[in-house]
Amino acid sequence: MKTALNERFLYFMTILRGQTNYTVGNNDYNSPTFRKLLDSLQQQSWELELIISGFAIFGLFTAYEPLRIEMINAQNEDQIYRFVVYFILNIACSILLFNLLLHVVLRGLWIGALGLRYVSGDIEFERLRYSERFTKYLKKRIISFDRYIANLENYCSVLFAISFLLIFYVLAMTMIILSIILVANYILESDVLPEAAASIIGGILILFIIFGMFLTFIDFITQGWLKKRKWVSRIYFPIYWVFSFLTLSFLYRPLVYNFLDNRFGKKLTLLLTPIYIAILMLTSLEYRQSNYLDKEQRSSSMFAKKDNYWDMMTEEGDFPGRMVIPSKVISQPYLQVFVPFSENLENRVFAFNDSLTPKEDRRGLSSSIKVNSNWSDEITSLRQKDSIRKKYLKTFNEMYSFRIDTLDMDEDFIITTAMNDILGFETYLKISQLKEGKHLIRLRRKRKEKDSIVTVSDAILPFWYFKN
Repeated sequence: MKTALNERFLYFMTILRGQTNYTVGNNDYNSPTFRKLLDSLQQQSWELELIISGFAIFGLFTAYEPLRIEMINAQNEDQIYRFVVYFILNIACSILLFNLLLHVVLRGLWIGALGLRYVSGDIEFERLRYSERFTKYLKKRIISFDRYIANLENYCSVLFAISFLLIFYVLAMTMIILSIILVANYILESDVLPEAAASIIGGILILFIIFGMFLTFIDFITQGWLKKRKWVSRIYFPIYWVFSFLTLSFLYRPLVYNFLDNRFGKKLTLLLTPIYIAILMLTSLEYRQSNYLDKEQRSSSMFAKKDNYWDMMTEEGDFPGRMVIPSKVISQPYLQVFVPFSENLENRVFAFNDSLTPKEDRRGLSSSIKVNSNWSDEITSLRQKDSIRKKYLKTFNEMYSFRIDTLDMDEDFIITTAMNDILGFETYLKISQLKEGKHLIRLRRKRKEKDSIVTVSDAILPFWYFKN
């Protein structure tokens, strides 16, 4: 393998230095030398395609599962920005894997067809001795074996290029979604602008983005219909100009129009669209084994889900549920209970004790780089944070309590990190007074409703207690 790669490298260096007299740094695309170089390279581009596809497929298969796990963890922890990033990366990884695997299969078929042509040449329909009707039909449909090889070559080359173009389309969609989020966060909810001005400016910008996104999508689906009509193109041009920067299309625009001015590229693009939709539908299918039983339901008096028991979370990517205990069977006179932290949990704390609500919500993406030359101010800030953390934990302990069967329990939580460095709250309950057998533990939470405080059950777990 290494020898073959070295030979390929020497071949391309020969093209660069000897056959074309190409000077490094000479990028004049109008010069005959540069065009001759490109013509020489494109004749052997299939080898580079296979090398790149092979390395890319290996890397994508390696990265796919960690990306999926990080996406699930971000969703469980209610980290919206992190979830969006990993969701987009997961989609891009899936698209590239499908396209590159299809490209390798078609390239393999192309190489096999070339080998067969070397052995048997073109198709000789007369030697097959079919009836006249079948002979005419096959000649009309196949025409020649060389045409079949040429079509395979076109499909492979276009598919390889469009694989990476689709990633830019995913990036463009992400940029539009982020633009809407940024307008909503920094204009509609801005404390700098007056409320009326923020609502008007923010509303206009969001409507412009949504309207422009709709027109851009229509233009993409119709392959440039809005650009062909004079009166429509005058309205669409300023929107197109803005969205060319918003979607970063200036980075890949030459590729797009190279596809659109080629009939074969258009045909393949239209063919891949329903294929992607079909794959999306197929991946959403699932087989139901029962009319009533479902393994995705929450733990209850009748069902025990594995994400509520530490010893059952053995797979990488398993994330704890709303409440976690060590096992279904407890033999110790105490019960460890862990409640994982999430942004929704913090919102509940703020709703219960509004004095903890910060003036500026610092959750979300932020930089860890801090510039502060005044050490006394930093020490004062740390002391204030410690004081607020104590109040935060006190409020959490006021909100949450336990009930095992009919026995109420109220133990103090502490802040800790559990398995896989998951932040949360932990406490230990004394259960030596319980009878042996099955029990139900309920995590109970107080919440404010108008002028009253009500208690609700956040989680219910079954467990069995047997003394040593």
